[in-house]
Amino acid sequence: MLRPVVRAIIFTAMLCVAPANWAQQPSTSLIDDKVLGEVRSWLLVPVVFMSVEAQNRRYAGLKQADIDGLDRQWRAEREAENQPLIAATLNNPLSTYLTQVQAASAGLFTEIFVIDAQGLNAGQSAITSDFWQGDEAKFQKTYDVGAGAVFIDEAEYHEASGTWRAQANMTLQSNGGQAIGAATVEINLTELARRSKLSSAGGQ
Repeated sequence: MLRPVVRAIIFTAMLCVAPANWAQQPSTSLIDDKVLGEVRSWLLVPVVFMSVEAQNRRYAGLKQADIDGLDRQWRAEREAENQPLIAATLNNPLSTYLTQVQAASAGLFTEIFVIDAQGLNAGQSAITSDFWQGDEAKFQKTYDVGAGAVFIDEAEYHEASGTWRAQANMTLQSNGGQAIGAATVEINLTELARRSKLSSAGGQ
C-alpha cells in the first residue's frame, strides 16, 4: 500500500512544480517587426551574401545522395576527434561573424545559422546536430516559399537555462530579390520579455 501512496505524492508534487515553469511561457508575438528588423539589419551585410552565394556555387551540382553524405559526415564528426567538415564551417568568416553577433546580443540570441540554397549550413555560431536543414520547416517555410518569407516556430522550454526559446526563420535574398538561402535565429523569449518589460516601464 505504501508504494502507490508514494507515487501519488510524487505525482502531485510534480503537478505543483511543473506549471510554474510553463506558466511563465512568453508569447512568440514578442518577436515582432522591430525584432525581425534588428535581425535583418545584421544579416544585410556583405559577409552573409558573399558566403552564401559562394557556397551556392560550390554545391550547385550536388544530388540528394551527395547532400545526405555530407550530413552523415557531419553527424559522424560530432563524435570524432577529426572534424574537417565541422572545422571548415565553424572557422569560416560567416561563422566568425555570427558568433560575434550572438555574443553582442548579451543572451538574446542563443543560436544563429545561415543556410544555403541546398539547405546546407553555410555558417553558424555553434555546432548544430546536423548539416542539412532542407527537410525541416525552418527551410521549407522560408527558402522554399520564396523571398520575404518569415516563419516563427513554436516556443520550447530549455531546461538547462530555465528559459523559453523560439526560432525566427527568414529567407535570404539577393539584391535582385531572388531567394539565395535562409537564416535561423534562436531567440531567448524569456530575455526578450524581460527587456520588453523594462522598455515599457521606462516609457511610462
